[in-house]
Amino acid sequence: MLMRLGLMAVCMLFAVGAQAQGYPNKQVRMIVGFPPGGGTDVVARVISQKLTEWWGQAVTVENRAGATGTIGADVVAKSAPDGYTLIMGHVNSHAIAPNLFAKLPYDPIKDFAAVAYVGYVPNVLAVHPSIQAKSVKELVALLKAKPGQLNYASSGNGSTQHLAGELFKQLTGTSIVHVPYKGSGDAIKDLLAGVVAMNFDTMPPVLPHIQAGKLRGLAISTPKRVAQLPEVPTFAEEGIIGFDVANWYGVMAPAGTSREIVQKLNTDINKAMQVAEVRARLEAVGTQMREQSAADFEAYMKAEVAKYAKLLKDIGVRIE
Repeated sequence: MLMRLGLMAVCMLFAVGAQAQGYPNKQVRMIVGFPPGGGTDVVARVISQKLTEWWGQAVTVENRAGATGTIGADVVAKSAPDGYTLIMGHVNSHAIAPNLFAKLPYDPIKDFAAVAYVGYVPNVLAVHPSIQAKSVKELVALLKAKPGQLNYASSGNGSTQHLAGELFKQLTGTSIVHVPYKGSGDAIKDLLAGVVAMNFDTMPPVLPHIQAGKLRGLAISTPKRVAQLPEVPTFAEEGIIGFDVANWYGVMAPAGTSREIVQKLNTDINKAMQVAEVRARLEAVGTQMREQSAADFEAYMKAEVAKYAKLLKDIGVRIE
Protein backbone atom coordinates (compact mmCIF):
# COMPACT_ATOMS: atom_id res chain seq x y z
CA MET A 1 0.00 0.00 0.00
CA LEU A 2 2.77 2.43 0.96
CA MET A 3 4.67 1.52 -2.20
CA ARG A 4 1.57 2.20 -4.28
CA LEU A 5 1.05 5.59 -2.64
CA GLY A 6 4.70 6.40 -3.20
CA LEU A 7 4.45 5.52 -6.87
CA MET A 8 1.30 7.64 -7.22
CA ALA A 9 3.07 10.61 -5.65
CA VAL A 10 6.02 10.23 -8.00
CA CYS A 11 3.68 9.99 -10.99
CA MET A 12 1.85 13.15 -9.88
CA LEU A 13 5.12 15.06 -9.52
CA PHE A 14 6.24 13.84 -12.94
CA ALA A 15 2.92 14.92 -14.48
CA VAL A 16 3.18 18.40 -12.93
CA GLY A 17 6.77 18.72 -14.11
CA ALA A 18 5.84 17.61 -17.62
CA GLN A 19 2.92 20.08 -17.68
CA ALA A 20 5.21 22.94 -16.66
CA GLN A 21 7.90 21.92 -19.16
CA GLY A 22 5.46 22.16 -22.07
CA TYR A 23 3.79 25.34 -20.80
CA PRO A 24 2.24 27.12 -22.56
CA ASN A 25 1.02 25.01 -25.46
CA LYS A 26 -2.25 26.84 -26.07
CA GLN A 27 -3.86 30.25 -25.63
CA VAL A 28 -3.52 31.96 -22.24
CA ARG A 29 -6.21 34.33 -20.94
CA MET A 30 -5.21 37.44 -19.01
CA ILE A 31 -8.33 38.67 -17.20
CA VAL A 32 -8.69 42.39 -16.49
CA GLY A 33 -11.42 43.37 -14.05
CA PHE A 34 -12.02 46.76 -15.66
CA PRO A 35 -13.16 48.11 -19.06
CA PRO A 36 -10.68 48.78 -21.87
CA GLY A 37 -8.73 52.03 -21.68
CA GLY A 38 -7.95 52.12 -17.96
CA GLY A 39 -4.55 51.68 -16.33
CA THR A 40 -4.96 47.97 -15.57
CA ASP A 41 -5.95 47.28 -19.16
CA VAL A 42 -2.99 49.22 -20.56
CA VAL A 43 -0.45 47.40 -18.37
CA ALA A 44 -1.98 43.98 -19.12
CA ARG A 45 -1.89 44.54 -22.87
CA VAL A 46 1.74 45.71 -22.93
CA ILE A 47 2.97 42.65 -21.01
CA SER A 48 0.65 40.20 -22.80
CA GLN A 49 1.92 41.35 -26.18
CA LYS A 50 5.54 40.61 -25.23
CA LEU A 51 4.69 37.19 -23.79
CA THR A 52 2.79 36.35 -26.98
CA GLU A 53 5.90 37.16 -29.03
CA TRP A 54 8.15 35.01 -26.87
CA TRP A 55 5.89 32.02 -26.36
CA GLY A 56 4.40 31.71 -29.81
CA GLN A 57 1.04 31.32 -28.07
CA ALA A 58 -1.57 34.05 -27.84
CA VAL A 59 -1.92 35.77 -24.48
CA THR A 60 -5.27 37.49 -24.88
CA VAL A 61 -6.62 40.20 -22.61
CA GLU A 62 -10.22 39.60 -21.58
CA ASN A 63 -12.10 42.43 -19.88
CA ARG A 64 -14.52 41.27 -17.17
CA ALA A 65 -15.50 44.63 -15.74
CA GLY A 66 -17.60 45.38 -12.68
CA ALA A 67 -17.64 45.74 -8.90
CA THR A 68 -14.18 47.41 -8.78
CA GLY A 69 -12.44 44.43 -10.31
CA THR A 70 -13.97 41.73 -8.13
CA ILE A 71 -16.03 40.12 -10.93
CA GLY A 72 -12.90 39.40 -12.94
CA ALA A 73 -11.04 38.23 -9.85
CA ASP A 74 -13.82 35.79 -9.01
CA VAL A 75 -13.61 34.30 -12.52
CA VAL A 76 -9.92 33.56 -12.02
CA ALA A 77 -10.35 32.27 -8.46
CA LYS A 78 -12.75 29.63 -9.78
CA SER A 79 -10.69 28.70 -12.87
CA ALA A 80 -8.54 25.59 -13.31
CA PRO A 81 -5.08 26.02 -11.74
CA ASP A 82 -3.26 25.13 -14.96
CA GLY A 83 -1.68 28.49 -15.82
CA TYR A 84 -4.01 29.22 -18.72
CA THR A 85 -6.20 31.72 -16.87
CA LEU A 86 -4.39 34.60 -15.18
CA ILE A 87 -5.42 37.98 -13.86
CA MET A 88 -3.74 41.33 -13.91
CA GLY A 89 -4.46 41.78 -10.22
CA HIS A 90 -5.10 45.19 -8.79
CA VAL A 91 -5.12 46.92 -5.44
CA ASN A 92 -8.91 47.24 -5.69
CA SER A 93 -9.68 43.55 -6.11
CA HIS A 94 -6.95 42.18 -3.85
CA ALA A 95 -6.43 44.69 -1.03
CA ILE A 96 -9.35 47.09 -0.85
CA ALA A 97 -12.33 44.84 -1.66
CA PRO A 98 -11.64 42.37 1.18
CA ASN A 99 -11.96 45.23 3.64
CA LEU A 100 -14.73 47.07 1.80
CA PHE A 101 -17.40 44.46 1.10
CA ALA A 102 -19.14 42.54 3.86
CA LYS A 103 -19.23 39.49 1.57
CA LEU A 104 -16.70 38.63 -1.12
CA PRO A 105 -16.91 35.41 -3.21
CA TYR A 106 -13.16 34.79 -2.96
CA ASP A 107 -10.25 35.19 -0.58
CA PRO A 108 -7.62 37.51 -2.11
CA ILE A 109 -4.73 35.50 -0.65
CA LYS A 110 -5.92 31.89 -0.23
CA ASP A 111 -7.66 31.65 -3.62
CA PHE A 112 -4.74 32.96 -5.68
CA ALA A 113 -1.12 32.14 -6.38
CA ALA A 114 0.95 35.32 -6.44
CA VAL A 115 2.98 35.29 -9.66
CA ALA A 116 4.70 38.59 -10.40
CA TYR A 117 4.47 42.15 -9.13
CA VAL A 118 4.51 44.66 -11.98
CA GLY A 119 4.57 48.02 -10.21
CA TYR A 120 2.38 50.90 -9.17
CA VAL A 121 1.08 54.09 -10.68
CA PRO A 122 0.35 57.21 -8.65
CA ASN A 123 -3.04 58.84 -8.42
CA VAL A 124 -3.36 62.33 -9.88
CA LEU A 125 -5.82 64.99 -8.79
CA ALA A 126 -7.07 66.30 -12.15
CA VAL A 127 -9.72 68.98 -12.66
CA HIS A 128 -11.67 70.18 -15.65
CA PRO A 129 -10.25 73.47 -17.04
CA SER A 130 -13.50 75.24 -16.18
CA ILE A 131 -12.73 74.84 -12.47
CA GLN A 132 -11.27 78.10 -11.22
CA ALA A 133 -8.41 76.59 -9.24
CA LYS A 134 -4.78 76.46 -10.35
CA SER A 135 -3.49 74.75 -7.19
CA VAL A 136 -4.66 72.45 -4.41
CA LYS A 137 -4.87 75.38 -2.02
CA GLU A 138 -7.11 77.26 -4.43
CA LEU A 139 -9.24 74.15 -4.94
CA VAL A 140 -9.66 73.66 -1.19
CA ALA A 141 -10.73 77.28 -0.84
CA LEU A 142 -13.24 76.83 -3.67
CA LEU A 143 -14.64 73.64 -2.15
CA LYS A 144 -15.06 75.28 1.24
CA ALA A 145 -16.85 78.20 -0.39
CA LYS A 146 -19.18 75.77 -2.19
CA PRO A 147 -19.63 72.77 0.11
CA GLY A 148 -21.34 69.84 -1.61
CA GLN A 149 -21.70 71.70 -4.91
CA LEU A 150 -18.81 70.13 -6.80
CA ASN A 151 -18.33 66.45 -7.61
CA TYR A 152 -15.57 63.98 -8.35
CA ALA A 153 -15.59 60.87 -10.52
CA SER A 154 -14.19 57.45 -9.72
CA SER A 155 -14.03 54.07 -11.42
CA GLY A 156 -16.45 52.65 -8.87
CA ASN A 157 -17.34 52.39 -5.21
CA GLY A 158 -14.32 51.22 -3.27
CA SER A 159 -11.83 51.98 -6.04
CA THR A 160 -8.59 53.77 -5.21
CA GLN A 161 -10.07 56.86 -6.87
CA HIS A 162 -13.02 56.69 -4.49
CA LEU A 163 -10.80 56.18 -1.44
CA ALA A 164 -8.45 58.94 -2.59
CA GLY A 165 -11.40 61.33 -2.86
CA GLU A 166 -12.73 60.42 0.57
CA LEU A 167 -9.27 60.68 2.12
CA PHE A 168 -8.79 64.08 0.46
CA LYS A 169 -12.08 65.26 1.93
CA GLN A 170 -11.06 64.08 5.38
CA LEU A 171 -7.58 65.63 5.23
CA THR A 172 -8.85 68.98 3.90
CA GLY A 173 -12.19 69.26 5.70
CA THR A 174 -14.10 69.68 2.44
CA SER A 175 -17.34 68.27 1.02
CA ILE A 176 -17.37 66.82 -2.53
CA VAL A 177 -20.04 64.59 -4.08
CA HIS A 178 -18.80 61.18 -5.24
CA VAL A 179 -19.94 60.01 -8.70
CA PRO A 180 -18.97 56.35 -9.30
CA TYR A 181 -18.55 54.89 -12.80
CA LYS A 182 -17.91 51.34 -14.05
CA GLY A 183 -14.32 52.16 -14.97
CA SER A 184 -11.79 54.91 -15.62
CA GLY A 185 -12.67 55.12 -19.30
CA ASP A 186 -16.23 56.31 -18.68
CA ALA A 187 -15.15 58.53 -15.80
CA ILE A 188 -12.56 60.30 -17.96
CA LYS A 189 -15.07 60.86 -20.78
CA ASP A 190 -17.38 62.74 -18.42
CA LEU A 191 -14.49 64.62 -16.83
CA LEU A 192 -13.33 65.80 -20.26
CA ALA A 193 -16.91 66.85 -21.05
CA GLY A 194 -17.19 68.79 -17.81
CA VAL A 195 -19.99 66.58 -16.48
CA VAL A 196 -17.87 66.06 -13.35
CA ALA A 197 -15.45 68.59 -11.92
CA MET A 198 -12.48 66.44 -10.92
CA ASN A 199 -11.13 63.01 -10.18
CA PHE A 200 -8.23 61.30 -8.42
CA ASP A 201 -7.45 58.85 -11.20
CA THR A 202 -4.28 56.94 -11.96
CA MET A 203 -1.78 58.35 -14.43
CA PRO A 204 -2.40 56.16 -17.53
CA PRO A 205 -5.87 57.47 -18.43
CA VAL A 206 -5.33 61.13 -17.43
CA LEU A 207 -1.70 61.70 -18.48
CA PRO A 208 -2.28 62.42 -22.21
CA HIS A 209 -5.14 64.78 -21.41
CA ILE A 210 -3.09 66.73 -18.87
CA GLN A 211 -0.20 66.94 -21.33
CA ALA A 212 -2.63 68.15 -24.03
CA GLY A 213 -4.09 70.80 -21.74
CA LYS A 214 -7.54 69.23 -21.73
CA LEU A 215 -7.30 68.60 -17.97
CA ARG A 216 -5.35 70.37 -15.25
CA GLY A 217 -3.18 68.28 -12.92
CA LEU A 218 -3.00 69.73 -9.41
CA ALA A 219 -1.17 67.09 -7.36
CA ILE A 220 0.30 63.59 -7.55
CA SER A 221 0.47 60.86 -4.90
CA THR A 222 4.16 59.97 -5.10
CA PRO A 223 6.87 60.98 -2.58
CA LYS A 224 8.63 62.89 -5.39
CA ARG A 225 7.50 64.46 -8.64
CA VAL A 226 7.52 62.20 -11.69
CA ALA A 227 9.29 62.82 -14.99
CA GLN A 228 6.07 62.49 -17.00
CA LEU A 229 4.43 65.40 -15.13
CA PRO A 230 7.34 67.47 -13.80
CA GLU A 231 5.20 70.56 -13.27
CA VAL A 232 2.66 68.75 -11.05
CA PRO A 233 3.58 68.94 -7.35
CA THR A 234 3.14 66.13 -4.85
CA PHE A 235 0.32 66.26 -2.31
CA ALA A 236 2.95 66.67 0.41
CA GLU A 237 4.33 69.74 -1.37
CA GLU A 238 0.82 71.14 -1.34
CA GLY A 239 0.54 70.59 2.42
CA ILE A 240 -1.62 67.44 2.24
CA ILE A 241 0.25 65.04 4.53
CA GLY A 242 -0.74 61.36 4.75
CA PHE A 243 -2.16 61.00 1.23
CA ASP A 244 -0.93 57.44 0.68
CA VAL A 245 -3.05 55.98 -2.15
CA ALA A 246 -1.75 54.38 -5.33
CA ASN A 247 -2.76 51.66 -7.78
CA TRP A 248 -0.53 48.61 -7.98
CA TYR A 249 -0.65 45.81 -10.50
CA GLY A 250 0.50 42.20 -10.35
CA VAL A 251 -0.15 38.97 -12.20
CA MET A 252 -1.86 36.15 -10.29
CA ALA A 253 -3.06 32.63 -11.06
CA PRO A 254 -5.63 30.43 -9.35
CA ALA A 255 -4.47 28.82 -6.11
CA GLY A 256 -2.97 25.39 -6.70
CA THR A 257 -1.08 26.38 -9.84
CA SER A 258 2.19 24.44 -9.88
CA ARG A 259 5.31 26.12 -8.55
CA GLU A 260 7.06 25.36 -11.85
CA ILE A 261 4.47 27.30 -13.85
CA VAL A 262 4.45 30.14 -11.33
CA GLN A 263 8.23 30.34 -11.53
CA LYS A 264 8.22 30.38 -15.34
CA LEU A 265 5.61 33.14 -15.34
CA ASN A 266 7.53 35.14 -12.73
CA THR A 267 10.78 34.80 -14.70
CA ASP A 268 9.26 35.72 -18.06
CA ILE A 269 7.19 38.64 -16.77
CA ASN A 270 10.15 40.12 -14.89
CA LYS A 271 12.28 39.63 -18.02
CA ALA A 272 9.62 41.33 -20.14
CA MET A 273 9.70 44.39 -17.89
CA GLN A 274 13.42 44.75 -18.60
CA VAL A 275 12.87 44.98 -22.37
CA ALA A 276 13.47 48.58 -23.46
CA GLU A 277 10.26 48.93 -25.49
CA VAL A 278 8.14 47.47 -22.67
CA ARG A 279 9.76 49.71 -20.04
CA ALA A 280 9.27 52.73 -22.28
CA ARG A 281 5.57 52.01 -22.79
CA LEU A 282 4.92 51.34 -19.10
CA GLU A 283 6.97 54.32 -17.92
CA ALA A 284 5.19 56.55 -20.44
CA VAL A 285 1.96 56.03 -18.49
CA GLY A 286 3.64 56.52 -15.13
CA THR A 287 4.23 52.92 -14.04
CA GLN A 288 6.86 52.67 -11.31
CA MET A 289 8.20 49.14 -11.87
CA ARG A 290 9.90 46.87 -9.36
CA GLU A 291 10.95 43.23 -9.78
CA GLN A 292 9.84 40.81 -7.06
CA SER A 293 9.85 37.07 -6.52
CA ALA A 294 6.48 35.36 -6.25
CA ALA A 295 7.02 34.96 -2.47
CA ASP A 296 7.84 38.66 -2.06
CA PHE A 297 4.75 39.60 -4.04
CA GLU A 298 2.56 37.45 -1.79
CA ALA A 299 4.05 39.12 1.31
CA TYR A 300 3.41 42.54 -0.27
CA MET A 301 -0.23 41.63 -0.96
CA LYS A 302 -0.76 40.61 2.67
CA ALA A 303 0.73 43.92 3.85
CA GLU A 304 -1.56 45.86 1.50
CA VAL A 305 -4.66 44.06 2.84
CA ALA A 306 -3.66 45.16 6.35
CA LYS A 307 -2.91 48.72 5.21
CA TYR A 308 -6.32 49.22 3.61
CA ALA A 309 -8.11 47.63 6.53
CA LYS A 310 -6.85 50.54 8.64
CA LEU A 311 -7.46 53.20 5.97
CA LEU A 312 -11.06 52.12 5.31
CA LYS A 313 -11.76 52.07 9.02
CA ASP A 314 -10.24 55.52 9.45
CA ILE A 315 -12.31 57.12 6.67
CA GLY A 316 -15.45 55.12 7.48
CA VAL A 317 -16.09 53.49 4.08
CA ARG A 318 -17.90 50.15 4.08
CA ILE A 319 -20.36 48.41 1.70
CA GLU A 320 -22.74 45.86 3.22
